[in-house]
Amino acid sequence: MILDSLRGFERYLNLHSKFEKVFSYIIKHNLHEMEPGEYPVVGKDIYFTIWEGEGKGIEIPKLEVHDTYIDIHILLEGSETIGIRDRSRCEGENVSYDPEKDIAFLEDMPENFISLAPDNIAVIFPHDAHAPLIGEGKIKKAVFKVKM
Repeated sequence: MILDSLRGFERYLNLHSKFEKVFSYIIKHNLHEMEPGEYPVVGKDIYFTIWEGEGKGIEIPKLEVHDTYIDIHILLEGSETIGIRDRSRCEGENVSYDPEKDIAFLEDMPENFISLAPDNIAVIFPHDAHAPLIGEGKIKKAVFKVKM
């Protein structure tokens, strides 16, 4: 997992061949002004969702994991906490994986928490189990999905 400011994302472009296209899209478009919904960047290789709603309070949602995509969470408004746990430290036996949505939910609890402020990013790799949207009040965020 990488936690940084949106400005710092440029430092990580060499970690994945598709990160450059994400960065280029971000600097050419004002994500803050976009309406909730799903937006293509490069078909299903790179796309993102603008999500807006209420945080889930202090209740910790289930950890989620992805096999096919890297998530790049960008907080646009509000404050958000994301619970994290290394996937190798999770009980992964008999977990139902939805390949269409590229998601599985785990019963484990996060081991650590990170806090995001507006224009912070969290790059979440398939080995990072994460529980997003912890917090109170309005949250608006973009989540880019980058195919491995």
